[in-house]
Amino acid sequence: MIKSEWKSIFKDKKMLISIIAVLFIPVLYAVVYLWAFWDPYSNLNHLPVAIVNSDRGAELDGKQLVLGKELTDKLEESDQFDFVSVNKEEAEKGLLNRDYYLLIEIPENFSQHATTLLDDHPQKMVITYKPNEGNNFLSSQIGATAMERIRTQVNEEVTTTYAEQLFDSITKMGNGFSDASDGAGKLKDGASKVNNGASDLKGYLEQLASSTIELREGTGKVATGIQSATTGSTELNDGLSKLSNGSSQLTEGASQTATGAESLKTGISLYTANVAKLNESYQLLSEKDKALIDSLAQLQTSSSTLKESAEQLSKGSSQVTSGIQALSKQIAEISSTLPTEQAAALTETLKQLETGSSTVTAGLEKLTDGTTALSNGTAQVHSGAAQLSAGYAQASQGVAKLNESSAALIEGSTNLATGTNTLTAKMKEFNTGVNQAYAGSTSLVSGLNQLKSGSTQLQQGTGTLAEKSGEIADGSTKLEDGTKALLDGTNTLQSSLQDASNEAGKVSANDGTYDMVASPVDVKKEEINAVPNYGTGLTPYFLSLGLFVGALIISVVFPLVQTAVKPTGGAKWFASKTVVLAVVGILQSLIVVAIALFVLKLETQSVGMLILTAIITSFTYLAIVQLLVSILDNPGRFVAILILILQLSTSAGTFPLELIPHQLQIFNKLLPMGYSIQSFRAAISTGDVSYYWYNNSVLIGFMLVCLALTFGYFLLLFKKRYSKQSAEA
Repeated sequence: MIKSEWKSIFKDKKMLISIIAVLFIPVLYAVVYLWAFWDPYSNLNHLPVAIVNSDRGAELDGKQLVLGKELTDKLEESDQFDFVSVNKEEAEKGLLNRDYYLLIEIPENFSQHATTLLDDHPQKMVITYKPNEGNNFLSSQIGATAMERIRTQVNEEVTTTYAEQLFDSITKMGNGFSDASDGAGKLKDGASKVNNGASDLKGYLEQLASSTIELREGTGKVATGIQSATTGSTELNDGLSKLSNGSSQLTEGASQTATGAESLKTGISLYTANVAKLNESYQLLSEKDKALIDSLAQLQTSSSTLKESAEQLSKGSSQVTSGIQALSKQIAEISSTLPTEQAAALTETLKQLETGSSTVTAGLEKLTDGTTALSNGTAQVHSGAAQLSAGYAQASQGVAKLNESSAALIEGSTNLATGTNTLTAKMKEFNTGVNQAYAGSTSLVSGLNQLKSGSTQLQQGTGTLAEKSGEIADGSTKLEDGTKALLDGTNTLQSSLQDASNEAGKVSANDGTYDMVASPVDVKKEEINAVPNYGTGLTPYFLSLGLFVGALIISVVFPLVQTAVKPTGGAKWFASKTVVLAVVGILQSLIVVAIALFVLKLETQSVGMLILTAIITSFTYLAIVQLLVSILDNPGRFVAILILILQLSTSAGTFPLELIPHQLQIFNKLLPMGYSIQSFRAAISTGDVSYYWYNNSVLIGFMLVCLALTFGYFLLLFKKRYSKQSAEA
């Protein structure tokens, strides 16, 4: 029956040609497809890509950056793609019209953003990438990979520029550290002087604090004395006011007395009758006049004493003013070393002291003038009173004589007229002196009031001065401690800056350094079971696909059940069909492997393992198709196509098994193509013999099971169709 099958094939030219054509089905499916996509990435330079460069450039530390133009030039010089530099309108139009697969747009602020590294809000450099995915999705994926390389390249270039600027800055910083170290040395010397000055200032301020306390106590006593002087001057002023009124009346009386004395000559007769009474009156007046002279003598003595006290007080006030001014100058010299707040408070206090002292001095000067005038006036009053007393004495003698002797009355009245005239003149002088004394007393009261006000301000100012000087003394202690800390800090600063200058001076940079900073990490690829190109990686998948399709097509051109002669037994019937399929499987396996090796130049770990896997795979697929078609006929072919579809999506020939849906992964273990692909990979790329024989053993298991079932089917079919005919014959 095997011989008859081959004779039938060679006699039927259509069948022979069909079987020969079937032998090349795996070549058409596998080899041609592999040839088309053997190394597609080597032809990327034919893929048109548009570049739109809108970059305006920028300036970084005096260096002009035109990163957009540099990137465009490098891309056009490279062979990654067929880069075409066009404007934005042409690029958009070309992308929509499928003239370009990709569009790369460099914005106008591309270089400008590279200069914002140290800004508060640095801006990243953005390259816009626009693929026309509807035109070809894989081109967009390839473009994405290329854009990542472009991004890395741009990052390295920009980082190199940053690194160059950075190391230049480090060099300048080293020089700056050296200068700063020298400055810190000078600062150290200055801090040492400040520390010494702070110590001296502390002593001076402590002395100032103790002196201001004494000054406060002295000004308190001055204020108390001035208060008493003010009260006494007020009382003196009141008394002088009354004295002025009395002297005016006395002057008027003296004038009237002179008039009466003149009239006395003509009215002596009338006057004589009353001489006794007049004598008594003059005696009483003489007594009062003596009391007046005594009072005026005491007033003259008191006014002289008050004048001397006022002069001494004025001199003392002048000395206080001079002392405060000298103190103000000394404080002004040291105020620059004090904190601003304390210096301002101290200066304001001294101003108040100086103002109050000046006011006191002015008041004392007026007081001195007033006491001088008072002293002069009281002297004149005393002189006038003495003369008045003398006149009263003369008048008294005249009255006595008049009383003793009427004859002498005319002479006495004449003397009286003379004395009263003298009295009138002296009373006018006395009245003038009293008025001058009153005016001086008024000035004295005014001056003392001003002195009182100034002494109050002086007392407050000295109190504030004493308080603030104590605070300043305490602050000077803190200042001294601070200057010591400053001196220690400047020592540390100088040492640290010198160390930093030495370290910065050790930094040296070159192009290698810049490259290291820009790209510190290189990826070293150590390949295990290297695959040279895209086609080699897909060969296991497409060889398995081609051999399965070849097995499926052979079932169409070659009858898998119908025989050329009448079967003589089920086993022979099975053998006649299986032998033909085996020969076809071997031939198509050898043809596809030969073309892959010699036409596509496939590199493999072992040619023998590759051929053996191809034969085993072909036998396995033929056994599966033979079983399905023999039993089910055309529905069997449909089932074989379903199996092929499931295997294409679950065999992990392209993407890893883990990337497909979990529900489909189960079919990878239940169908043979996953094992044939792993066996081809072991023969072509990995050389893993144990894994190779594991997968082939599974394929052989599929093949033996299917052959056994097919053999059983032929035995059953022969028994069903031909056993009765053989028995009857």
